[in-house]
Amino acid sequence: MGAHILLVEDDRRIRTSLRLVLEDEGNTVDEAESAEVALEVLGRRQADVAIVDLMLPGMDGFELCRRLRASNDIAILILTARADSHDVVAGLEAGADDYVVKPAVPKELSARVRALLRRSTRPGATSHHIFEDLEILPEAGVVRVGGVDVSLTKTEFGLLCELAQAAGRILTREVLLDLVWGYGYFGDGRLVDVHIRRLRTKVEADPAHPRHIVTVRGLGYKLEP
Repeated sequence: MGAHILLVEDDRRIRTSLRLVLEDEGNTVDEAESAEVALEVLGRRQADVAIVDLMLPGMDGFELCRRLRASNDIAILILTARADSHDVVAGLEAGADDYVVKPAVPKELSARVRALLRRSTRPGATSHHIFEDLEILPEAGVVRVGGVDVSLTKTEFGLLCELAQAAGRILTREVLLDLVWGYGYFGDGRLVDVHIRRLRTKVEADPAHPRHIVTVRGLGYKLEP
């Protein structure tokens, strides 16, 4: 069964071509030519994934990502003109889970959407982790800090679960990309770095001096046991 996707793109031709690609994969697609229309559409029917062009008329894609992330657990895939631009990091920091560079290659777009829809927890993952004040229950989808439930996106939750499963061992960016995002060579280390920063703001008492999620310079990240 396919996913329900919200496609937010102001160029009608691009919107139509992407919709056809996504529908060929068995998905249901709602189109929106602006952020304002996208919010109206979501008010009527929720979606599993939002594909958002960053350069939109009126409210831009960055603000739309922030609004979606503030009120939804929706997966967000941004469309950007340049992979090396600051827009990618800004879009990820606004709440996006991943990005695709225009013009979007159909095979890559479909792979990214499928990866976003995957379940966060791998079969056989340990069901309960405790690291001092940090408690992780992968099967229940629950994270607590100091006994208080913390709200994470699916991507943040998947990232934390992988780090917990490998507690004390260093996971490189490449390994984390494969485990959490589900693809290897397509990946970009910035995805991991931005999500680690976002995750630290939610689970660390002092994100600037993390106690749990530690950076191992030049190698990757680990969760201190």
